[in-house]
Amino acid sequence: MGGLSIFPPRASAMAGELDALYTFLLVVSATMTALIFFLVFFFAVKYRRRSPNDPMPKPIHSSIPLEIIWTVIPFGFMLIMFAWGTKMYYNEYTPPTANTLDIYVTGKQWMWKVQYPGGQREINELHVPTGQSVKLTLASEDVIHSFFIPAFRIKHDVVPGHFETFWFQPTLPGRYHLFCAEYCGTNHSRMGGWVTVMEPAAYETWLSGGATGGSMAQQGEKLFEQYGCVTCHVLDQKGRCPSLRNVFGHAVQLDDGRTVIADEAYLRESILNPNAKVVAGYQRDVMPNFQGQISEEQLLQLIVYIKSLSNPAAQPTGGQPATNAAAVKGVTP
Repeated sequence: MGGLSIFPPRASAMAGELDALYTFLLVVSATMTALIFFLVFFFAVKYRRRSPNDPMPKPIHSSIPLEIIWTVIPFGFMLIMFAWGTKMYYNEYTPPTANTLDIYVTGKQWMWKVQYPGGQREINELHVPTGQSVKLTLASEDVIHSFFIPAFRIKHDVVPGHFETFWFQPTLPGRYHLFCAEYCGTNHSRMGGWVTVMEPAAYETWLSGGATGGSMAQQGEKLFEQYGCVTCHVLDQKGRCPSLRNVFGHAVQLDDGRTVIADEAYLRESILNPNAKVVAGYQRDVMPNFQGQISEEQLLQLIVYIKSLSNPAAQPTGGQPATNAAAVKGVTP
């Protein structure tokens, strides 16, 4: 399909399977449609009254074998579509556990702002290496956007107030279009950019020339000190709020008896709404509410810093953020 002008090239590992599923859906739909229309016209002609004196045909009220056939066969095709689509959906939202490149993208009317772990930043540009799994963490500063790269066959809505994550693996070096596929305002059509896929060696060379102001973890550490988080979140001993050492990726016991996993979404809501869920053994109303004081880009920097304080082996490997992000008093600045 990539050879046809109406389809973009296949530039990711999952593009071929998605095209195969799409082709299967088209073929089944077209075949069923053609068969139904053929039978309608065939029976209309075969059993028409050729003259007014012809007797009326006797109606056929039921045929159990026929009803089983036209029920079981379409149902079987539907099951194939369901199983195939479910498998692809699961794979898309479950990034590999090793050798994954984390990149952070923030949507804003009308641009995509990209941050790399090393501190490199871009607007409406994304650089990735071939052969390596890339995990994107998406956030929106205003309205709903949709991150769409046709050549990779990926599209994901970016909802305000949440982190969205998914992954892909580029396979073909080149330069590919990036779009916003959700109407987001007057200049929606201008909210686009380019994804540059590079060979690993060229990508490392590009990375070495773009970092300014320190890595994301270092920028997050500065924010951690700037907002006074360090005064309560004492890293190596117990303070007024929980220590953040080895928090990310671990189970956290809440004061209401529940247990949650400290992932990106957990940390985000903890910063913006610290009283939503409180760690067992700590008081409420100690930490201030930072809603509206910290941008989405700064939130991502803080979270990268908190992740850097944890053992990498403890980090969550799932591709989806927690549905109800836990807000824990103290797992925030």
